[in-house]
Amino acid sequence: MAMVVERNGTESIDDLVREAESLKSRLEEERAKFNDMELTTIAEKLDSLPPFATKSRRILKGHQGKVLALDWSNDKRHMVSTSQDGKLIVWDAFTTNKEHAITMSTTWVLACAYSPSATTVACGGLDNKLTLYPLSADDDANKQKKVVATHANYISSCKFMHSDQQLLTASGDSTAKLWDIESSVAIQTFQGHQADVMGIDISPSEAGNIFVSGSSDHIAMVWDIRTGAYVQTFEGHESDVNAVRFYPSGDAFVSASDDATCRLFDLRADRQVAIFKKESIIFSCNAIDFSLSGRLLFGGYSDYCINVWDTLKGSRVATLYGHENRVSSLKVSPDGTALGTGSWDCTIRVWA
Repeated sequence: MAMVVERNGTESIDDLVREAESLKSRLEEERAKFNDMELTTIAEKLDSLPPFATKSRRILKGHQGKVLALDWSNDKRHMVSTSQDGKLIVWDAFTTNKEHAITMSTTWVLACAYSPSATTVACGGLDNKLTLYPLSADDDANKQKKVVATHANYISSCKFMHSDQQLLTASGDSTAKLWDIESSVAIQTFQGHQADVMGIDISPSEAGNIFVSGSSDHIAMVWDIRTGAYVQTFEGHESDVNAVRFYPSGDAFVSASDDATCRLFDLRADRQVAIFKKESIIFSCNAIDFSLSGRLLFGGYSDYCINVWDTLKGSRVATLYGHENRVSSLKVSPDGTALGTGSWDCTIRVWA
């Protein structure tokens, strides 16, 4: 009797595996129907971009360790950065003055974000906590600080949800979480990745109900914030996905990876539509952002340079040199007029 049950069990598993394989191939066939033409083929008709004249305009010096994260304020002028030295610095990017310098309880602060109202900054890292610091001129920010999120492993990335009330965090514990700031309670936990979640980005569309995550499991996932479930997964990278960024329209996103490529995925076509790579580029891409129109893609690489790509044509239009170590973080200012880059050379550069 036991033998018969066992045989039936193995047969049914084999049947299920076969069925899964056939469903997978049918899905691929359906996906291929959308694949009517390559993006680069359509873009051939477009005019080439004019010569690229961006230069390094400011160098912000003050960190004693590797710069690990940065973010712009919505006032388009201030910047926050965090570093391996355990310092959080708020800069005036025009004058290069430091307006706040906060010593944190941990080194290796891997993530920071400016609140939409520009009144607080959030940061976290190897202490597994996300802390909120108010930016008032008179009080000591350390006395006013508030821990709003905790994970079972390091915090790799954080973003405010279009308001000062909610925050999204990504962690080395392979989850992302949505937090209510006032109560410090997790509203939603997003589980699905098989390894560290390295980067997240929230959809720029008004509803803002989806976000994308990239992970060390080589996969990028798109999540529904309301249900806590992932709605799309995108494969293709051959190594860790370090960063993800939505295209300004919200219909696509780009991912950056240790495999030295960036890839553009279209949500509607449910597939990869472009890849940004060159044989001469062999170092990992650690950070990415789009220009305001989305036509340019900026990537910060481990070979100390920033590569600028034409998003539609898939070709490199410029390389920005200046940093003397790995480019770890990169963000275009909210009005699109400047690019901020942070590096392991302990400096931040503003390009325009």
